[in-house]
Amino acid sequence: MSDAAPTTSWVVLTMGDRPAELRTAVDSIMGQTAAPDEVIVIGNGADPGPVPGARVEVLAENLGVAGGRNHGAELATGEILFFLDDDATCAGTDLAARVVEAFASRPELAVVSFRITDPVAGRTARRHVPRLRAGRPERSSDVTTYLGGACAIRAADFRSVGGYPAGFGYAMEETDLAWRLLDRGRAVHYLGSVAVHHPATEPARHGHAFVSTARNRVWLAHRRLPRLLTVVYVGVWSVLMLVRAPTWPTRRDVVRGLVAGIREPT
Repeated sequence: MSDAAPTTSWVVLTMGDRPAELRTAVDSIMGQTAAPDEVIVIGNGADPGPVPGARVEVLAENLGVAGGRNHGAELATGEILFFLDDDATCAGTDLAARVVEAFASRPELAVVSFRITDPVAGRTARRHVPRLRAGRPERSSDVTTYLGGACAIRAADFRSVGGYPAGFGYAMEETDLAWRLLDRGRAVHYLGSVAVHHPATEPARHGHAFVSTARNRVWLAHRRLPRLLTVVYVGVWSVLMLVRAPTWPTRRDVVRGLVAGIREPT
């Protein structure tokens, strides 16, 4: 990048079913001290209607989270791509400026992941801290994965590895992208000092969450790990997913996903 401030594009993915939250999310982007060069709202198989301050692009069909964000990245012209869920808001007006500073300070940095906090309780769920030691979510560190709905990525890095694996649909697509970047000597950083507000919801709100996560973990391992490590990785995570699944139906979903991942090509 040159000495001039990099251009920034924000991509917000929506199913069109949260119009009030979407507008609040865009308002929090427009209120940044480092004003965005563009805001792109992707209607993923649904038309959210006009959104003040944003360019709205409606997809005829739902391409999944991975495919929808890829489409937004293709349309974006900024040097840094910010991704925000449609029901999330920037917790402060200096988020964008601090993230741009983080990129400027580390030329090898490809991804910056933000801390996610519940706007009511003010807490960060353990699963939203992308590392093993999650007891202090405000602590920053380099990581090997991140949360796709609250992050920023250098556009050149995103495109150099081909973006997200669209076939994943939902779950694990961020880890796949992160591992490809790490293989190229790039860095992924969790910046605990900047935050977005997001309601404290569980993955089970997505009916396909447990199936997709289990299937995509198998796909991820096959795509990115040596054969022996694939067996170990899938074995360990299979046990963890079954233990963590809250109900017997969700455990059945985990098994369905594991079987699908083994049987279906990536």
